[in-house]
Amino acid sequence: METTVLKKIWLSPPHMGNNEEVYVKEAFDTNWIAPLGPNVQRFEQSIEEFVGNDVHAACLSSGTAAIHLGLQLLGVSAGDEVLCQSFTFAASANPIMYLGASPIFIDSEEDTWNISPILLEQAIKDGLAKGKKPKAIVAVHLYGMPYKVDEVHAIAQQYDIPVVEDSAEALGSSYKGFNCGSLGDIGILSFNGNKIITTSGGGAMLCKDRALKEKAVFLATQARDNAPHYQHSHIGHNYRMSNVLAGIGRGQMEVLQDRVDARRSNFEYYIEHLSGIPGITFAMEPKGSYSNRWLTCILTPSFEDRERIRKALENENIESRPLWKPMHAQPVFEDVISYVNGVSEALFEKGLCLPSGSSLMEEDLERVCNIIKKELR
Repeated sequence: METTVLKKIWLSPPHMGNNEEVYVKEAFDTNWIAPLGPNVQRFEQSIEEFVGNDVHAACLSSGTAAIHLGLQLLGVSAGDEVLCQSFTFAASANPIMYLGASPIFIDSEEDTWNISPILLEQAIKDGLAKGKKPKAIVAVHLYGMPYKVDEVHAIAQQYDIPVVEDSAEALGSSYKGFNCGSLGDIGILSFNGNKIITTSGGGAMLCKDRALKEKAVFLATQARDNAPHYQHSHIGHNYRMSNVLAGIGRGQMEVLQDRVDARRSNFEYYIEHLSGIPGITFAMEPKGSYSNRWLTCILTPSFEDRERIRKALENENIESRPLWKPMHAQPVFEDVISYVNGVSEALFEKGLCLPSGSSLMEEDLERVCNIIKKELR
């Protein structure tokens, strides 16, 4: 007797457009199989044109590499302290450690689930009182929802601390008409396989200063000096994006707005079909914020409800995932100073990311919603 295998519904799978193969084939046909070439240049141009606000883009091997380089270019080094949003993926924090600096984790506020301006300022004041001025702030647009840019940046400017704007999840999101990635001193994008567009693996560092972009590219290509032989006066990294992967990125940029529209449509479907269930809530856009809705997330009544839904979806071959476990609650960071208000831990306990891919069909969304309704009936 044959067993029927239910169609797999992934959380956030890649979704190719029409021209990715064309640009990749160009790379093969012209033998540009290297971390430089026409695709890299044109992918960077397309990012700059989309994000706007006079940004310059350096395409790199990952968003993590972009954060690492960004912090390095801001002068972060061993012994420094960097204030970092706690409610995020580990890649926001790990590069701080790569540089020998110390993260200080800042909990979230309830409106956007992002870095709390109140706790941020408290941490800065405490550092200054101890004679230790934080070197940088890493603020994250979580799940595509812009953080409170005006409040966070006003604090940063008051104390003259640069902001690394982690937009790994927020390409296509905007705040008061300005695209995410263009708002901080350094902007970060990710093109990992699960992001709103992908190059399989990859990322970009954004900045307003062309000379800073050129320095990032220099460091990302092993900091090779201008000489006929291999000569190095600085420690560099192997962080540049290949021309092959950049070809995928060029094609993906051509369909970016379609992907944003599809993900926002998913969110609206979930709102329409789940918001009437007692205890189910969503993060809504504050005035001035526009989210790409990279992932649609719900808050359930309790941890038990969240797990019951997650397991029921899993049993039906549907991928979902709890919200990020805060960095201050991670074993690897158990000794790190943290400013905590309980918000991110409550979100982690009750929150669930639902399938949000831009290729989802209405019957897929209906299938997900019916399971959730059944479990919370």
